[in-house]
Amino acid sequence: MSCDVICLRPEADFQKVGVAAPGDLAVAYRAPDADDLPLLLRTARAVVIPAVGPALPASLFEGSAVRLVQVTGAGVDRLDRPAMEALGIAVANVPGGSNAAIAEYAISTALVLLRRFGESNAAIRAGDYAAHRGALVKALPPGLEDMTVGVVGLGTIGLDVARGFRRMGSRIVYFDPAPRDPQAATELGAEGVDLQTLLSTADIVTLHVPLIPATKGLIGAAELALMKPEAVLIHASRGGIVDEDALAETLTAGRLAGAAVDVYSEEPPAATNPLIALGEEAAQRLLLTPHIAGVTRQAWATLFRTAWENASAAVAGGEIRHRVY
Repeated sequence: MSCDVICLRPEADFQKVGVAAPGDLAVAYRAPDADDLPLLLRTARAVVIPAVGPALPASLFEGSAVRLVQVTGAGVDRLDRPAMEALGIAVANVPGGSNAAIAEYAISTALVLLRRFGESNAAIRAGDYAAHRGALVKALPPGLEDMTVGVVGLGTIGLDVARGFRRMGSRIVYFDPAPRDPQAATELGAEGVDLQTLLSTADIVTLHVPLIPATKGLIGAAELALMKPEAVLIHASRGGIVDEDALAETLTAGRLAGAAVDVYSEEPPAATNPLIALGEEAAQRLLLTPHIAGVTRQAWATLFRTAWENASAAVAGGEIRHRVY
């Protein structure tokens, strides 16, 4: 039994968006725990994996013929970098493929939270239409124009998120010690600031950093305490960057207008996760989604096309693009 490429996501995913594997590749679609995976790895030159899922042990690739592990997304945290480097296996991602989808997510969730649409839905269903409408008219919730948006991490995703908010009339500040494209940031009129300044001045804080030692626990109790009580937090990066206990406590205490959370320290989150166990009032100011900020039909098509192109190059001995290491 042999193949050119092993794909650890269902073939149906690719069929759904009309992006098939190149006809000249012999592709084996398997689950990560398939019994014949070690045998297939003896001949496969590339492995295609989704960005989201449990960690893949480096031992899986020992003694394999694999030249490339291609991630169909931006995050590569499922893989052990030192071990993969020691094995001489390249790892590549698809930067920017989900940018538009994530920008849409950040903008739409910010609006849902700022304009209190979740509360309105609950109030109307509870028969509280008039009183709730009166309260909203009195409060006059803000839109996005002239609001300050703080983008934490100005890489390819963060930059597109910033562009999206800028088109809505928002002012952009960002925190990133090494922004990918400083010229693009300047053209947007975005101002680089330190994290503390960003958190204390932004009306919307949106996170777009990878999970690395420097970002683990980046937003904890002290950082949340710096944010304005009327501000909202958008978390669509990686679980572990935000202290979930601290966020739950901040929402419960009413020290934050709202938060949208798409990623969790453990996925799927357990019933004991503090964000799942929030009380009713605080829960109305929390929007939970199942790690789908970057998931749209258009985004998947872009990600899959690029992944297959790279897998073909690996099999043919060609140049691997978007290599992370």
